[in-house]
Amino acid sequence: MSAIVTDQFRILNANNFVDSVESDENAYYVFIGLPNPDIQGFGRSSSWKTNTPDPVDSFSRLAHVGDTMMFGKKISSKNIRRIIKRVNWTAGSRYEMYRDDYSSENPSPIESASRLYGAKYYVMNEDYRVYICISNGSTGDRTSQTAKGNISQDEPTFTDLEPSRAGNSGDGYIWKYLFTVSPSDIIKFDSTEYITVPNSWTTTADAQIRSVRENGNSLVNNNQIKHVYIENGGGGYAEGLGQEVSIIGDGTGAKARVDVVSGTITNVTVSAGGQGYSYALVDLGSISNNVPANNRAKLVPIIPPALGHGSDIYKELGTDKVLIYARFDDSTKDFPTDTKFSQIGIVKNPTTVGTANTYTTNDFSSLQALKLSTITGTPTIGEKIVQTTQTNQIAEGYIASWDKKTQVLKYFRDRSLNYTTTNDQTDYAGISTSGRIYEFESTANVILGEVSNFSANIDTGFSGISTNPTGTKLINLGTTFKNGLSDSEINKGSGDIIYLDNRPLIARNERQKEDVKIILEF
Repeated sequence: MSAIVTDQFRILNANNFVDSVESDENAYYVFIGLPNPDIQGFGRSSSWKTNTPDPVDSFSRLAHVGDTMMFGKKISSKNIRRIIKRVNWTAGSRYEMYRDDYSSENPSPIESASRLYGAKYYVMNEDYRVYICISNGSTGDRTSQTAKGNISQDEPTFTDLEPSRAGNSGDGYIWKYLFTVSPSDIIKFDSTEYITVPNSWTTTADAQIRSVRENGNSLVNNNQIKHVYIENGGGGYAEGLGQEVSIIGDGTGAKARVDVVSGTITNVTVSAGGQGYSYALVDLGSISNNVPANNRAKLVPIIPPALGHGSDIYKELGTDKVLIYARFDDSTKDFPTDTKFSQIGIVKNPTTVGTANTYTTNDFSSLQALKLSTITGTPTIGEKIVQTTQTNQIAEGYIASWDKKTQVLKYFRDRSLNYTTTNDQTDYAGISTSGRIYEFESTANVILGEVSNFSANIDTGFSGISTNPTGTKLINLGTTFKNGLSDSEINKGSGDIIYLDNRPLIARNERQKEDVKIILEF
């Protein structure tokens, strides 16, 4: 028995994901991490820079990602959009018309697309206005040359609610205006490949969107069907222009005016769109008394999605992809400017450190930190730091960031510090101590860097969340310190990592901003 997962399932999943992100019950974050991907250690590779490995989806590897995660930025409704493939209007091009019956059995005439969403049936003009093609001047059986329609000569620019021609060239195109991409979306999400679609289409109070949406509601406006396609004009029909006939089927109220010249139907105009149709037939009984059985016309009413064109653009345009945007800059000390990273991901519902409560603040640091003093040398990002504790144990970590101005060193720990050099659970001499995690201590020995040979004491007299190293500017450190030590803001490994991308190592600097754009396809 064969089965398919339909396009509507994918669109539903995209909608559900956006709803989940926008819900007050959840908190999703874009995060970056792993500043030392090419050292000897679990989940890393010495050739990471030149041969970046694919992410591995296992509980073990995702737990490691949680260990090496550094900081995150919350995804808000302002930073997530459904997207569709970008199709720019270009003079001299042909565009498919919207049809509800494109399939593998009835592919689109121009591009042979086996599904509506694979056809170029909508465009965006140079002013970022998006239109759907109601008609491209085509007629005839889909295998005929005339079924491919005309070339488009007039760029649509209008914002009228009803479908209309774009100009006076006579190219035969009729367009339906849907929406305009907002300036803020252009700045954040603009892409050469995709068009962003507005959020909350069915509920927003935005005046322009609301007018398009409500105009597309055929339950109110009785205007569902917009176009009837002439596949075969037939012969022997009663002569006359503008002869009104009914459109019948499982809906009500639709009518069309038919032009007959020399017995052949040459033009059909919808005079009333009606409502409730999932299929329709044009009733030509009143003008077909003398038509032979072998010369009957075939007129195809085109059924819009949902209630009508513009009522549900997610279904109309096939929004099965979502674009997420996040910016990492120097606006907060949660995002150090001197670090490096090689992983980008999305985590859902991490928890506040020391609690089971979902973390909901706009950004987080998942790094622990040390406030240092009496510093010799310069720490190196990614190197191992060690300290001999008061009980002669060895505390270890990897440097994620070193802020010379505030003298704050941020670090993380993962299993690479406790596994053998083979990066697994193989037994080794000294495992009883080296296989355990020990915390850095305020009053213990100095912190040492294994690569740079830097050394420093922990500033045991420092507590609080801000410092004033020059005496002229108070700096918020992002996390609260006690006796020179600060914990992360989220619990290690908390939340569900739902997306992960490995990248060649990227180094940050104070003049640099990272605009991260993630595309999820459902």
